[in-house]
Amino acid sequence: MEIVENLIETSQLTDQELVKKHRQERKDLQAHIQALKKSIVKGDKKKKKEVTEAISKLEQELDARQSLELKNVAVNDSLPSNDVTDVSNGDIAEETVSAASKVSRAQKRRTKKETENKEREKRIAEEEQNHRQGPRVVELNTIKELLQNDGLQIFNIPADGNCLYCAVNHQLEVTGRVTSNVSKLRKLTASCIRENKEDFLPFMYNDDDDEVIDEDKFEKYCKDVANTKLWGGQLELTALSKVLKCPIKVIQASGPITIQDDKYEGSPLILTYHKHLYRLGEHYNSTITFDNMQENEDAFDQAP
Repeated sequence: MEIVENLIETSQLTDQELVKKHRQERKDLQAHIQALKKSIVKGDKKKKKEVTEAISKLEQELDARQSLELKNVAVNDSLPSNDVTDVSNGDIAEETVSAASKVSRAQKRRTKKETENKEREKRIAEEEQNHRQGPRVVELNTIKELLQNDGLQIFNIPADGNCLYCAVNHQLEVTGRVTSNVSKLRKLTASCIRENKEDFLPFMYNDDDDEVIDEDKFEKYCKDVANTKLWGGQLELTALSKVLKCPIKVIQASGPITIQDDKYEGSPLILTYHKHLYRLGEHYNSTITFDNMQENEDAFDQAP
């Protein structure tokens, strides 16, 4: 239904409005791509390969969707408007011929429109079928199965750049620990990275090469962690586990389940890691038990 809704929405836009929308989408994608690159730990070739593939997939999906939207708008623009033909006051026979001609033209327009609508519906159906069998659904079902083994289910977290910190804070609540807020967790994370620079710096490198970042970039990174919606990854997970003094368990569809600092006692904070849930990239959700009666509205159909 998401693809159908997108096509219906964009069909109401003018050419200029659609171009503006597409330009903003590409700008947002480029910003997220930079965040993805920064999440790669130096020397982690597997992660670098995964990020490269993810970026390529994001770009391809955006190209395909925008192309479909452009075609959809083009089809609507190509449909001719109803002609208004003045009938002269002349011969009745001429009026009859003119009326018949108008009926014929109207029928042709209706036939053309019906054909174009059928083709459009066919394309939408094909896109929907591909979507149901795509990596997003496969990944989501795999994670749900893994959680069910432990009597857990996904608790949805908004995809706004703060997903890691929101998920961790929710887990602090459900495990009976002292809760915090996103701003405080970000500042604690940044302070931990600064105070343990020797441990973190070797895994922080430039986007365009494999060189470790310099002092200025290190400080900027810490400031961004503390004060912006910079996406959190492996480094931030490690820092959060350290400052909160509790293990953090991450469930993912591909790759092993990871636990940060399992030396700490107590039940772990259990998060889920998604590579394909949202078009703009990676995402963290929280978890709850099946007998937890908190409202957990399903937001997956609205994923951007």
